[in-house]
Amino acid sequence: MDPMILLVLATAAFLATHFVPSTPLRAALVKTVGERPYQGLYSLAAFATIGWMVYAYLRAPLAPLWDGWRLLPAVAMPFSFILIACGMLSRNPTAVGQEKLLAAAEPARGILRITRHPVMWGIMLWAGAHVLARGDLKSLIFFGGFLLVAALGTQLIDARKARALGEDWKRYAHATSNVPFVAIVTGRGELDAAEIGWRNPAIGLALYAVLFAAHPWLFGARPF
Repeated sequence: MDPMILLVLATAAFLATHFVPSTPLRAALVKTVGERPYQGLYSLAAFATIGWMVYAYLRAPLAPLWDGWRLLPAVAMPFSFILIACGMLSRNPTAVGQEKLLAAAEPARGILRITRHPVMWGIMLWAGAHVLARGDLKSLIFFGGFLLVAALGTQLIDARKARALGEDWKRYAHATSNVPFVAIVTGRGELDAAEIGWRNPAIGLALYAVLFAAHPWLFGARPF
């Protein structure tokens, strides 16, 4: 099979896997196997499709589309890692099993005042920067797949939570925003740097520094 077609199929499988939670199929699977087994199967499918994407990407030919902005990831990735680290290390009402946090007096705290989907926006920043930096077809398909999953994922998560959680979700969604800083700029919320603190951003920057140094060894390309 043509390597580029293989990459398209792998990316399509990756997209399909990640949109299952927003379809009636999720409820049917949970009812059949239970919540925890479903989460395990979902994670396994996600990693399997990512592995397939990487395999296809490495074998696809280089087909330049534009002159890449080579320095863009080096500039964007520190912010990406900060968003991901802060998101992963914060309690978030959008996470599975953490809906009870919506009952708090201020459910949107820390990084959630900036965006209620910090991990997704970190992934979007990573993927978008690499699409623009590489400037070739296989990177557009590969990184574009991650960008599309994260971007649509924020919308699908919000829609699912709004249906399931009603007024509690409306109160939370009013206090924060999907797009970073929109709630703050429009006066619905305010930035509190003290709530974010220094630890989680420092962890993100430390991980960025490690990946920056190891990038040539891990991926065979300098990050600048």
